[in-house]
Amino acid sequence: MSEPPRPARTSPEGEPWSAQSSLRTQVETEDLPDSSAGGTPRASPDETFALRVQAAVLDAFERARAGLSMREDNFFLLLSVIIGLFAGLAVVCFRISIDYTRLWLLGSGIDSVTGPGPVRIVLVPTAAGLLLAFVVLRIFPRVKGSGVTQTKSAVYIYDGYIPFDTVIGKFLTCALAIGSGQSLGPEDPSLQMGAGIASALGRRLHLSREKVRLIAPVGAAAGLAAAFNAPIAAVLFVVEEVIGTWSAGILGAVVLAAVAAVVVMRLFLGAEPLFQIPPYSMAHASELLSYAALGVLGGITSLIFVKLLRLVRSRVRSLPRWTLYVQPALAGMIIGGIGLRFPQIMGAGYEYIDQAMHGQFFWRTLVALALLKVLATSLSISSGAPGGMFAPALFVGSMVGAAVGSVQHQFFPGAAGPLGAYALVGMGTLFAGFLRAPMTSVFMVLEVSGNYSIILPVIISNAIAYVIARRFQETPIFDLMTREEGLDLPSMEEGREQTALLVENAMRKPVGLILKASDTVGDAASRLADMTEDPLLVSYDTGRWTLVYKNTLLEAVKAGKAGQPLSSILPNTRLPRLHPDQSLDLALRLIRDAPFLPVVHRADARHLVGLLSLDDILTAYRRASIIKSTAAE
Repeated sequence: MSEPPRPARTSPEGEPWSAQSSLRTQVETEDLPDSSAGGTPRASPDETFALRVQAAVLDAFERARAGLSMREDNFFLLLSVIIGLFAGLAVVCFRISIDYTRLWLLGSGIDSVTGPGPVRIVLVPTAAGLLLAFVVLRIFPRVKGSGVTQTKSAVYIYDGYIPFDTVIGKFLTCALAIGSGQSLGPEDPSLQMGAGIASALGRRLHLSREKVRLIAPVGAAAGLAAAFNAPIAAVLFVVEEVIGTWSAGILGAVVLAAVAAVVVMRLFLGAEPLFQIPPYSMAHASELLSYAALGVLGGITSLIFVKLLRLVRSRVRSLPRWTLYVQPALAGMIIGGIGLRFPQIMGAGYEYIDQAMHGQFFWRTLVALALLKVLATSLSISSGAPGGMFAPALFVGSMVGAAVGSVQHQFFPGAAGPLGAYALVGMGTLFAGFLRAPMTSVFMVLEVSGNYSIILPVIISNAIAYVIARRFQETPIFDLMTREEGLDLPSMEEGREQTALLVENAMRKPVGLILKASDTVGDAASRLADMTEDPLLVSYDTGRWTLVYKNTLLEAVKAGKAGQPLSSILPNTRLPRLHPDQSLDLALRLIRDAPFLPVVHRADARHLVGLLSLDDILTAYRRASIIKSTAAE
């Protein structure tokens, strides 16, 4: 992926807002007429008054702008709400465009009696694929790929810079791809469009580079929240997969943007949930066994999905470059051929998820739809057609869940809950196993259903699917896709799963002499004969710790201070103290140039449990690295 062109340093966008606003606070008035100059026509009183008002307004505007730039953190939160409003409007238009494109190309009901004929079902995605290939390769080359990976690239490689033409290209090409029947979803594009809008606003307002880098995930959360109608799930996903941190500053901005986007979306499209969920109640405690089985099947299906997608992508990437112009068309032709028998796999498929929840398919049909959707989505993504993987994952999960529920109703009707509950839990199960976002998957199901009584089946099924997927496929799908493109982005899952080294893993037992600040200088010096450690630890009754060197004690004795308390010759600086359960990263920041730090008990700061030096920390890291490399072999 080539770096997108960035504004030249000599352009206004190259300078931070605060720097520019300071240059603009002085209103230029040398062009105003000078009434005292001789030989020039004198301005009328009305013209003079108008010019003065204009100058005053400009001066007030620039002063206000300069004031805002001095409080950029506060303005960042306000800007998050504005980003949410714009992102919500963009997603509303995007969803309407997809619906109208699908209606125009494929009619009102692709699976109905009055729907399009077989020729149209095959021809439309094929012809649209040819057009998509030309537009993507020639006009909008940066819209290719997942919106999640491209947003992460913008944050970690390009300082949050997303060209606005990428937003326009993503809008147009994804609406055409999904509307023409490609097996893709609108959520990933919505996420990237939100990030692009945020990036454009940040650059237009000349925010600092740090703020522009942080503002892209804010827009991403807004776009995803509007697409899902689920602000909590959107915030969690962006934190889990894009930011990777729960810092208070960015979290507040992400929440504000997500809420604002959902408010706009509900204002235009209504507050109804994405799916009409039947009421849920657990029929019997043994029903949890069927949800555990759903977790196993969901984990296996996630593995099949990832493996097939990797296989198809590797084969397609090995083809000659000229085939890029026909790959979306070939994928569309195959998908259209499948659509002759199973039209439900074309497009995002939200309406068919709703049908599966209400028991309108037999379990054999549900299994066939799940497997064919996996194949169709792998073809669409591998061909380079722009779109997302969220909706296909939800579709496959709902079909697997509804199939398990149908079997449960057929063989164990007394221990079976509503069929819609199985489909809903299946959606979260595939989300956790395929996209590897366990927290997001749980809250997404809760937000979509509006029923918190379903949380126990969701947690059981999602956890099992996540464990199976992580056990047999270590690298998540988004990380696989970025590495195939030659990008080395941080893996949020690897960061979550990485075991942090603690102080107790590196500290050593305290040995030697520990002095007290209440001792006299003479008593302390008399105990130095057999001691080899230098410096020595000194403790205060208040739990404070410091260090004293042997030479300092001996010189104090020579100066006649043997009878004075030891505290009188101690430095005023306080030695940082650690606790055994704190991280070694924190210890590295605190140790600075100290030879070692005391490790004390949390219940009693005067109780020394260990010592930690820089050599101890490096040894612990080296030992952990050796163990990790040995386990990998």
